[in-house]
Amino acid sequence: MHAPESEVPDQAFLPEALDALRVALTVFDAEMRLVYANRHFNYLFRSMPDRETLVGAKYEDLIRREVQGGEIAQAALLPGLATFIARRQAQFRTGEFRPMDIPLSDGRIVEIKARQTKNGGWIALWTDVTHARHDLMRFEDVTELSSDAVAFYDKTDKLVMCNDGYAKMVGVASPDQLKGLFFADIVRRAVESDQFVIDADIDFVAQRTAMRRVPTAAYTLQTKTGASYLVRDRATRDGGRAVVFTDVTDNRRTEAALDEQIQALKRTQQALASLRAESVRQASYLEDVTRQLGAVKAEAGTAKTALLRTMSHELKTPLNAIIGFADLLRTPGASWAPLQVEEYADLIHTGGLNLLRLLNQILDLTRIAGGRYDLRRERIDAKLTMQDVQANFAERAQAKSIAIDATACASGVLVDADENALRGIIAQLLDNAINFTQAGGKVELMVNRAGPRVRFVVSDNGPGVEPEDLERILEPFEQVGRSTSDHQGGAGLGLTLAKSLAELHGGSLAVESVPGRGFTAMLELPGA
Repeated sequence: MHAPESEVPDQAFLPEALDALRVALTVFDAEMRLVYANRHFNYLFRSMPDRETLVGAKYEDLIRREVQGGEIAQAALLPGLATFIARRQAQFRTGEFRPMDIPLSDGRIVEIKARQTKNGGWIALWTDVTHARHDLMRFEDVTELSSDAVAFYDKTDKLVMCNDGYAKMVGVASPDQLKGLFFADIVRRAVESDQFVIDADIDFVAQRTAMRRVPTAAYTLQTKTGASYLVRDRATRDGGRAVVFTDVTDNRRTEAALDEQIQALKRTQQALASLRAESVRQASYLEDVTRQLGAVKAEAGTAKTALLRTMSHELKTPLNAIIGFADLLRTPGASWAPLQVEEYADLIHTGGLNLLRLLNQILDLTRIAGGRYDLRRERIDAKLTMQDVQANFAERAQAKSIAIDATACASGVLVDADENALRGIIAQLLDNAINFTQAGGKVELMVNRAGPRVRFVVSDNGPGVEPEDLERILEPFEQVGRSTSDHQGGAGLGLTLAKSLAELHGGSLAVESVPGRGFTAMLELPGA
């Protein structure tokens, strides 16, 4: 039975649909000649001539054009052009279908995935994976810097990655020797390495595997050299597991963490003293921020006083929490349950994150004021970005029984912006709305076109702000007119940073409020 003619999709829309993809798609025949490339291919390789003029060119010719146009990073070409071309062509011949990363000269990383068609040709997808790869590299760097032994397993219980410390715990020289192995096999290797004191009356492999069935497990292992390790095994959000070995033989890690926080505080105090001494003759961190916000030079003293007052509270409060809970963990002779250790570690971690957030806000404002904040602008779907950020706050909103209504977000609206900066602005506005809305309240989101601009609106039905406080609330270190029992405080830099980022895009951030009836933030950015 055939579908009515009116229900058959119009294939004329197919090229338009392929050109809308943010992934380059290319089709090659059996002789590796280009048959088709969508519009995004020219976006990835900007030195290339128009894609339609490349039809009929062999894959090798395209690779040579990439190199001649200066698209490829020199590090990738060190083995020689012929070797580079052979490696690229091998992806179409081996049949292994392994994705391949190609580093570009401008710092981007493009992943190529190839699949063979029924007629012997090939379809290749070219994806910009720069952010994902950089995030992975940063994460790997962090795990290598950690004094803990760290490993991550996927949902099939195969090892995805680990650091050198974890490899040594298992008894092998390199993490590469473990990647792809199942957890049970890795535990068996660790037992065979004969490093740990294990009760001969128990099946250690079976016991450890059984622990994987609970969301969180913790136990202590002792080595034959006398060292003790706290092992934490926890389910990850993607269905896998994270395993961390922490040396708990003595209090060195706690003391090192405290010393690092104390040294950081001393460096901050020294930096503030230096800024105060040089405030008349050169731009300081605070002057950069206040100048960007239009503060006159005569008000610098007032802003510095606000900074010192804010620093006194915002640095001391989390530091006192960090030191206090760390002291509890260091109590001689105390026997802490794993859940207590985890709770105190979470509180120490939260205090550290609050300090990091404050310093990052000040550094971002300084970079903007000094003209050193580089935007990577692109065409972004405004509604999808708003929805993505909203999803990150769903749990917090649900915990306060706050409803988030995004039905007024129009589809198909494109904005010309730096994606990370845009997400940061929306996140700050939504964080502000949820913080100051009472339990059972409502937050409304809207996205629409406003002439040549795109307007984002975040409004709440919280207590609102007095009219005389509206201008001050956008100034640095100001927290006026809004208070609820649920508000968690802050340095008063969030809205300031959001406004500065909006103006850096050539846009604006405005706020409106009726006391007792809510607060509205309106962000406008150039449309794409």
